[in-house]
Amino acid sequence: MSADAWAAEADSRTAPDLLAWAQDLVDPALRSALDELPASVRGVAAYHFGWCDEQLRPTGQRSGKAVRPLLTLLSAAALGGPAAAALPAATAVELVHNFSLLHDDVMDGDERRRHRPTAWRVFGTGPALLAGNALLTQAAVVLGDGASAVDQQRMLADTVLQLLDGQAADLDFEHRLSVSPDEYLTMAEKKTGALLGCSCGLGAVGVGADPITVGRLVRFGRLLGLIFQIVDDLLGIWGDPAVTGKPVHSDLRRRKKSLPVVLALGSRFTGADELADLYHGDRPLSDAELARAAYLIDESGAREWSRLRADVLRGQAEAQLTSAAVSGPGAAGLRTLADHLTRRTR
Repeated sequence: MSADAWAAEADSRTAPDLLAWAQDLVDPALRSALDELPASVRGVAAYHFGWCDEQLRPTGQRSGKAVRPLLTLLSAAALGGPAAAALPAATAVELVHNFSLLHDDVMDGDERRRHRPTAWRVFGTGPALLAGNALLTQAAVVLGDGASAVDQQRMLADTVLQLLDGQAADLDFEHRLSVSPDEYLTMAEKKTGALLGCSCGLGAVGVGADPITVGRLVRFGRLLGLIFQIVDDLLGIWGDPAVTGKPVHSDLRRRKKSLPVVLALGSRFTGADELADLYHGDRPLSDAELARAAYLIDESGAREWSRLRADVLRGQAEAQLTSAAVSGPGAAGLRTLADHLTRRTR
C-alpha cells in the first residue's frame, strides 16, 4: 500500500499500527542514506539502528520507535498534503534523532539501548561520535533542494541548536545540588520537545502551510516532547527493564536529575533530607539504596504529580490541533499518537 493510501486510512489505525507504518516507510530510506556514508562509520551507524550485530552481521531487526517520522507524515496528511512528499523530511528528522542518541549515550555513560550494548560500548567513543556526526550531515542531504527544502533545512538547523542547548543544560544539572522544576521543563522542551516540534513543522512546511498553522503544529509537537520526556523520566525509575531495555532504576543509578527527582528534592516532605543524602553522595548506590530512593520519590508525591502534568500537557496539545483546524487524513492519527505517548510503557 502506498504512503498516501495508507495515510487515508490512518485515522482508523491504532498507535502501534501507525508506528509500524512509519517504520515500513522510513526504514528503506534510512538504509539508503546509510549506504552513502563512508565505510568507516557505516557499520557503527547500522549497529546503532539495530540492523546488524557487533560483527556487522544482519539481524533483520527494525530501527527505533519512529515517533518523529510518524509525526512528520501525519502532519503533512492532516493538512491535506500528500504523505509521500513528506518522506524525505521524515527520514531527515530520524537521522537527527539518532545522531542525538549516539552522542547522548556517550555523554550520559549509558551502556544499554534497545536491549543490547550501546554503540560506544561496542566500537568505542570516537567511532560512535563520528557515526553520529555522519547522520547529522546526511540529514541535510536527504532533504534535497526542492522548493520547501531551504525552509526545512533552516528549521532543522535551528532545532539542532536548541537540542544541543538542552543537552548542555542537562549535563550541567548533574553537577548542581539544586534544580528547579521550571529549569528542568525548559531544558526538556529544548532537548526533547524541539525535535518533536520540528517533526510536525517539517511536515507542515513541506505541504505549504501558512506560518500560523506551522507554528501551531510545532507547538503541538513540542508539547508532545514534554510529555514524552516526563513519561521517559517515570520509566527511568519505575519502568519494567524487560520492556524498556534499560536496567531497573537506571536514572537513579546515574543520579540523573529527572523531573520526579527534582520535584522530590525540592519538596518539604519528611524524606527529602534522606533522599538528598542518597542522591548527592559520590559512591555507587546499592540496589537497596536505589529501591529506597525510588520509594522516597514516590512518597513525596512527585510520581503522581508528573503523571498529572503529562495529562495537562496532553490537553494543551489538543488545543493546538484544534486551533490549527487540522481536518485531513491523519488528524485523528495525531491525536491517537498523543494519547499513546501519554500512556506508553516503553
